[in-house]
Amino acid sequence: MRILIVADPIESFKTYKDSTYAIMVAAAARGHALAFCEQGQLWLEDGHAWADASALALSGPQLGEAGHDAHGWWRCSEPRAERVSAFDAVLMRKDPPFDLEYVYSTYLLEHAVREGARVFNDPRAIRDHSEKYAIAEFPEFTADTMVTRDPARLRAFVQRHGEAVFKLLDGMGGASIFRARTGDSNLSVIVETMNQFGARSVMAQRYLPQIADGDKRVLLIGGQVVPFALARIPKLGESRGNLAAGGTGRAQPLTAGDRRIAESLAPRLFARGLFLVGLDVIGDCLTEVNVTSPTCFREIAEQTGFDVAALYVECLEREVARPR
Repeated sequence: MRILIVADPIESFKTYKDSTYAIMVAAAARGHALAFCEQGQLWLEDGHAWADASALALSGPQLGEAGHDAHGWWRCSEPRAERVSAFDAVLMRKDPPFDLEYVYSTYLLEHAVREGARVFNDPRAIRDHSEKYAIAEFPEFTADTMVTRDPARLRAFVQRHGEAVFKLLDGMGGASIFRARTGDSNLSVIVETMNQFGARSVMAQRYLPQIADGDKRVLLIGGQVVPFALARIPKLGESRGNLAAGGTGRAQPLTAGDRRIAESLAPRLFARGLFLVGLDVIGDCLTEVNVTSPTCFREIAEQTGFDVAALYVECLEREVARPR
């Protein structure tokens, strides 16, 4: 296959933990030809979706360690204009934020799909699944949740549960997440900061003390459930397990609760064009459905020996070969 990868600047990759890098290595090992472009190198002209794509070859040290990232591990040719539909598979691996430029890229890639391109994840499916709000479709797996712009409702939610977590719907990496408690003298300040006096929607979720055991990332690939999760353990004094917020990743087998959620959602989400999904689970409760650029491949592989990236490429091969 010829695979086009749309991602952040390649020089920004942290190879010791980057899942997109792991996918590149696995695809190259199976003989696939790689090409690379950034989001800004996609464009529409004459009714066609185009990419300024560079042929990508992996070279040099490829497996850096944390704090000692590998350098010189890639070679890129000069960009060349190609129709997006000329590639066998297009991997949308641009990291959040999910801003308007990201949305415009999904429109362009959706145009490429109409021209015959195979894009993973499907751009319309990405656009239709807000990573935080998507859990509202699956209330049987979630803790009590509210989405509102009304400050009074947010305060009442905290009073009802004693403790709650507030999130902005477009937040990422654990940013802008607050733990609110009944009796906290700063509760009004937290509410005002989060929803800007009724101007922004906020998601409130009942606080789950099981966060102490980790915010688990459960991966779904091609409708299959990866048998290991990465539990992101909060650092001391924190209630956020995100690795970007200083959490520590601990790979572990799926619990019965993890598997129940994953096996229920995997076929439904895959049928919608969501080839790779990262479910976030605390205790036995689903808290997010990540579809933009799910991660944790490297951590799971290194701690368990289960090659997540190889599974991804194998499933990709089958999906591309499958008649539409």
